[in-house]
Amino acid sequence: MLVTGDASRPASGQTLWFGESERGAAGVAWDWVCLSYGVVAIADPMALITNMQLVNTAGDVLAPMESVRQLNEIVHMLPWQGEVQRVLAQCH
Repeated sequence: MLVTGDASRPASGQTLWFGESERGAAGVAWDWVCLSYGVVAIADPMALITNMQLVNTAGDVLAPMESVRQLNEIVHMLPWQGEVQRVLAQCH
């Protein structure tokens, strides 16, 4: 979903990144918002959605807060902001 924005509200949307492995498909999704000067950011870092269950090195399932922290680190490494900016440039 993409809202291109105008003078009264910023551009915003949703992004989904996914991949396939021998264990099946895994993905993470989040809402984003365009800040000043074309910078895009996660709208709510606590509201990432995923079908993954994250575990520690011992194989124990991570607590929800630790999972969110790890997911944010994963999203931070993805080149999603450039993709969003590319799509926004096509809309203007």
